[in-house]
Amino acid sequence: MNQTKKGILILLLVIEGVSTHVFSQEFLWKAGVHNFFDNSEFDKSIVQIPQTMAGVHFTPEIGMKWNVNHRFFVGFDAMHEYGSNQSIDYFNPIVYYEFTGKPFRFYAGSIPRKLVMDKYPRMFFQDSIGYYRPYISGIFWEYCSGGSFFNIWLDWVSRQTYTRRESFFMGWSGRYNLNVFYGQHFGYMLHLAGLMEPEIPEPLHDNGLILYSLGVDLSSKTNFEKLEANAGFSVGLERDRDVGEWHYPKGFLSELKIEYKGLELFNTFYHGQRQQVFHNSYGSELYWGDRFYRTKSYDRADLSFVLYKSDVVNLKFTWSFHFTEQTMYHQHLFYATFDLDNFSSKSQKKYRYIWDNWLK
Repeated sequence: MNQTKKGILILLLVIEGVSTHVFSQEFLWKAGVHNFFDNSEFDKSIVQIPQTMAGVHFTPEIGMKWNVNHRFFVGFDAMHEYGSNQSIDYFNPIVYYEFTGKPFRFYAGSIPRKLVMDKYPRMFFQDSIGYYRPYISGIFWEYCSGGSFFNIWLDWVSRQTYTRRESFFMGWSGRYNLNVFYGQHFGYMLHLAGLMEPEIPEPLHDNGLILYSLGVDLSSKTNFEKLEANAGFSVGLERDRDVGEWHYPKGFLSELKIEYKGLELFNTFYHGQRQQVFHNSYGSELYWGDRFYRTKSYDRADLSFVLYKSDVVNLKFTWSFHFTEQTMYHQHLFYATFDLDNFSSKSQKKYRYIWDNWLK
């Protein structure tokens, strides 16, 4: 039985199992088709690799809601890479419980990443994490009030076996708003253990990263969809437990976000010590952030064109310029996403485009 049939069978079994309760509870469903194209021109870089990542995710889910605050969803994420000879290249179950009762949110299970981890900078999670691991396996708790929030989470990445290392994240993030000003922080610790009964003993590694920043958000005071800037201090906490010595790579990080009628600029600048101390030995097993932070100075400017934006359909093209290693690199990204459900409230506000009055 192939993966698609297994996924459909899971959904049918759940439907059958809850059918006796449908009339006393609220039946929910949602489905998404998420296309991505990411082409990077990093030929001369010594820390990054040139590559093209492209594919489509299909994410059907069904669920139940009861007692206003409780929901349960089950489904799957099936991803096909463009150009692959496989029907499905990656298949992951989606099964999670959700509690939403102001001021709290709580999730447990295999949770879509976009629901809980969408605010982290690329220093922590590079773009490809959203393509190839679009979920977390664990728990997420958040307190939110008036736009301010604080959350903690656990993501169990890999169970220890004879061929796979044990790996998990513990993380936290938060933001406090004061009129147009705000303070925010992001942090996590990745624990990486060795294989089960390895032939050669392997040391345990800890990869921690913390960012504190202050910012101003003038979006609500201007005619811009977004006008925001922040700057802060980052520090890594990295250790090989056999050696016992901690490494603390420090740096300055700033962000500028501007959006006006479908045109966007998102600029990120880093200057400081090289991050990802043990990358040459453990690579992406230990580090999930953008590899360009292994350099001492790095600037990324994303110029985006929003082709269409709504509650259902979103089309966006981005041309990214990367300035580091005394070179300017290029990256081209295109996203086309389609999301439908039978429970979320739809926005009555129409998105503005710069060409709205051109044909009038």
